[in-house]
Amino acid sequence: MKLKLMAFALAAGALLSGCATVMNGTNIDYTAETDPSGADVVFLNGLKCTSPCTVELRRGSDTRVDIAKPGYDPVYVLIQSRLAGSTFGNILAGGIIGGVVDGGNGSSNTLSPRPLIVRLAAAGSGRPAMLLDKDGKDVMSVDEHNDKVRADVAKTIGNTMAGLPADAAAADAQ
Repeated sequence: MKLKLMAFALAAGALLSGCATVMNGTNIDYTAETDPSGADVVFLNGLKCTSPCTVELRRGSDTRVDIAKPGYDPVYVLIQSRLAGSTFGNILAGGIIGGVVDGGNGSSNTLSPRPLIVRLAAAGSGRPAMLLDKDGKDVMSVDEHNDKVRADVAKTIGNTMAGLPADAAAADAQ
């Protein structure tokens, strides 16, 4: 009886390990919208589209999105890979092995902000580009968002791409 119970426990642990990998996969559909629409959207990995658009990105990878439209100030948004809310439940259900598998491949992560909705600033208006929520309401300026996540995102995409001086890491070490 103990042998059957142990075999069942091992089988259940193996099946549940990597639960988010099975449920979510390592990629995520990522939507980029702009107000006004029709902006060129370029992701750090080279993907390009015209807003509104949806591309497939890796859940576990920070990135940068550059947005440009004639007549509007160009803007970039730093996209941060964060642990999703289901992560801790996954660890409880799938155990340490599940947490390690999902954490290692990024499947327990989500990208933020998601969806990306940006109100572009007219060239020369002096207004900032704004991040919007799903209802079209202002969340914060793109600059405020980037400043909030810049140091963390710079660890994976590099200082220059995150908008920091190239030697920022050396200055911080002193």
